[in-house]
Amino acid sequence: MSGDTAVIIPAANEADRIASTVKAAVALPGVDLVVVVDDGSSDQTGRVARAAGARVVRHSRNRGKAAAMETGAEAVRLLDEDAEPRHLLFLDADLGETAQAAAPLIAPVREGTADMTIAVFSTRVKLGGHGLVVRLSKEGIRRATGFDAAQPLNGQRCLTRAAFEAARPLAHGFGVETALTIDLLRRGYRIAEVEVEMAHRATGTDWRAQLHRAKQLRDVARALAAREHLVAHNLDKLLRPKR
Repeated sequence: MSGDTAVIIPAANEADRIASTVKAAVALPGVDLVVVVDDGSSDQTGRVARAAGARVVRHSRNRGKAAAMETGAEAVRLLDEDAEPRHLLFLDADLGETAQAAAPLIAPVREGTADMTIAVFSTRVKLGGHGLVVRLSKEGIRRATGFDAAQPLNGQRCLTRAAFEAARPLAHGFGVETALTIDLLRRGYRIAEVEVEMAHRATGTDWRAQLHRAKQLRDVARALAAREHLVAHNLDKLLRPKR
């Protein structure tokens, strides 16, 4: 099969897992380009990714996930030049060898039956405290579009170039997935959820993990606020202690 898909992997301080993720992505059917966006890492993420077979673009400072996605997509566009635009498969850097299971995400886009696919992990990893952000995103998407997303924050997504361009500019930081879903559905693009055997590293409960989730909550709330006037009401309900 000739190459028609580029993989874009935003990565920040993922030197321990990026090599296995890249190697799995390179082997996906129809993938002929893997771009890792080193988002201001302080470790050897970029060097390790390049050695594993990726093209690497580096941010001099950490600019967040959405900015890394835009940078990666622009790098692919420049490499495409006058050729047929590649489909864009976004994968997280910590998937490791499970990234090899991403092929079903590409198929509906390649076949023209979906404009964007969203992964649904069949194996759920304990994500301590993550449920609050998921509920906010899920409810916000449902209220804005009527779509009931199974895993609304899942970053494993394949899009046509046209769909990606229609969603730009992307919402900031960790609000990008929620906004992508809402914006594309509102513009009439077709979204399909696809179950895959992939998994992230388990999320901890230390202060770094809690800070990460706080940033997720902030970014998702901001993305929804720009698209849904009732987000403040929804957020208040989710944060209110149960009686």
